[in-house]
Amino acid sequence: MIRSMTAFSRQDAQGEWGTVTCEIRTVNHRYLEPAFRLPESLRELENRFRELMRARLKRGKVDVSLRLQAVDVTSERFDINHQLVAALNDAANHINRVLDNPAHINALDIMRWPGVLETPEQDFSPVREAALEVFGRALTELVSVREREGERLRPLFDERLGTMAGLVADVRGKMPDLLAQQERHLRERFEHARVELDPDRLSQEMVMMAQKSDVAEELDRLDAHIKEVTDTLSGDDAIGRRLDFLMQELNREANTLSSKSIDASVTRAAVDLKVLIEQMREQVQNIE
Repeated sequence: MIRSMTAFSRQDAQGEWGTVTCEIRTVNHRYLEPAFRLPESLRELENRFRELMRARLKRGKVDVSLRLQAVDVTSERFDINHQLVAALNDAANHINRVLDNPAHINALDIMRWPGVLETPEQDFSPVREAALEVFGRALTELVSVREREGERLRPLFDERLGTMAGLVADVRGKMPDLLAQQERHLRERFEHARVELDPDRLSQEMVMMAQKSDVAEELDRLDAHIKEVTDTLSGDDAIGRRLDFLMQELNREANTLSSKSIDASVTRAAVDLKVLIEQMREQVQNIE
């Protein structure tokens, strides 16, 4: 299956604690390269996010943004450290007995002492559970978007592969006539030069010409690579790297076909092949 490396997804979840929003953006990259922007209160989830991502994605530069809009949970009451208050009171009474002019200590003085009043810590476990759930949904949506975007490329590949197969078949069909035409031209050059046609010499020249212009292997390899690309496009695993390699091999054979060309029509076919290969290679760069 073709999966694009360019996609975007966004999911959110709400609770009594507020709203958590997850956005994931991906673009093409040779390897899987994730980057996370998480609130400090949820930073511990990064390793878990990485594990979930590696199980679903193989390639691409991935930017994950998690935002938490928390409800104001400022408590109208405070927890009082009664042990500390009693200790402060005992210490104050002891000091008052020592001083000549003791100053009375009031409740506000004690409240100002560090640690006397404590604000209950917020329980972030519901937020962490919601963050994991919303990340999972965003990741699932992202994979679906990548698959849809990738499948839109399938007709482009099918069309170009079909055209390439037609060009290869056309060149293959022309080669016997082209070789026969080359043989006639060679005989005409000998006759024009008034050179006696030595059968052995003519045979040697014909063998050299056939070897130089023989493109059967290149045409066979082009057909094989075209079929391999078609089969690879139907695979379930990440196929981008394999397709990139196959594009290189196709281009190599097209170049060889061009260098061995003995006719303008073969040269045009080789150029057309290279144009089609380059068009596919541009799309392959964005396939997972």
